[in-house]
Amino acid sequence: MNGPNRLRLDGAALVENWRTLARLSGRAACGAAVKADGYGLGADAVVTRLADAGCRDFFVATWAEAASLDRSDISVSVLHGVRDADMPMVHQLAARPVLSTTAQVQRWRTAGAGLCHVMVDTGMNRLGIAPEDIAAGLLAGLPVDVLMSHLASAEEQSAPINGQQRATLASIAERSGARRVSLANSAGIALGPDFAFDLTRPGVALYGAVPSEGLAGLIRPVVTIEAEVLQRRRVPAGGRVGYNLTWTAQRDSDVAVVNLGYADGYRRAFSNRGTAFVGNVAVPVIGRVSMDLTALDVTGVDIAEGEWVAFDPDLPRASAASDVSQYELLTGLGRRFDRVWR
Repeated sequence: MNGPNRLRLDGAALVENWRTLARLSGRAACGAAVKADGYGLGADAVVTRLADAGCRDFFVATWAEAASLDRSDISVSVLHGVRDADMPMVHQLAARPVLSTTAQVQRWRTAGAGLCHVMVDTGMNRLGIAPEDIAAGLLAGLPVDVLMSHLASAEEQSAPINGQQRATLASIAERSGARRVSLANSAGIALGPDFAFDLTRPGVALYGAVPSEGLAGLIRPVVTIEAEVLQRRRVPAGGRVGYNLTWTAQRDSDVAVVNLGYADGYRRAFSNRGTAFVGNVAVPVIGRVSMDLTALDVTGVDIAEGEWVAFDPDLPRASAASDVSQYELLTGLGRRFDRVWR
């Protein structure tokens, strides 16, 4: 059954974004972060398209996410490592953990589970093993495929921490015994070839976000929210709309109420600030976005009950309008949407 709202997902744009990021990665292989269900788009559909385009290295957060992508033609890595509770699944899947604590390293050794990856903390103080522990031999004899770290401020191209993190990772790489080294996320790729090492791990930019100025003009939108008009109504001058009546008609106005709200991930932050489109005509969100409904000023625009409107697919612009990060706009997309690929 088709629902009254949907995500129009551009598979060609997704693949083109990956190819752009692969080109910017130079000689390094280009993987793809598909955690959080492919940043809200549907991980299986994303992986299928990127694998067909040539991507082989995929990154998820948890073993449950890895289980949904158990395929023989790709490599899946679990960024959150391996807990005791994960061990039964470890032996059932081909996925590899990204070990990030000394306890995880010992757990993996005890399990005799083979090839793994390791996260080293180079200054972000999030997940990661201390460089001095690696220098002291923590990983000796462990079959490490990828030694990786994560940039704290890659979107700030002139931030000194970027170079410091790169240098720290490079200095520890040889002592780790790892076959490959990985540092750059989406914004990190834009920092240049010195940050690419052997493998890059883009995430949000694959899905149409532009996390740094270095990617501006290179990334195509992938996701467009569309919602059906439930009612078109006339609001006289002076009439007010929505919860707490935060919008007042300055003239006799036509208002379209559509099937979309913050329960779908269209944030309340778009109240009186968002934009939708009827064809090529921009129409403003008016009043407060509510749980399931959003109102638009469609005065002078030909749109009727049962027809569809599209919301702004430009993630940087939508983020600026709502003051909500591009990451949250994507990963907050709700389950009620029909996800329609083209």
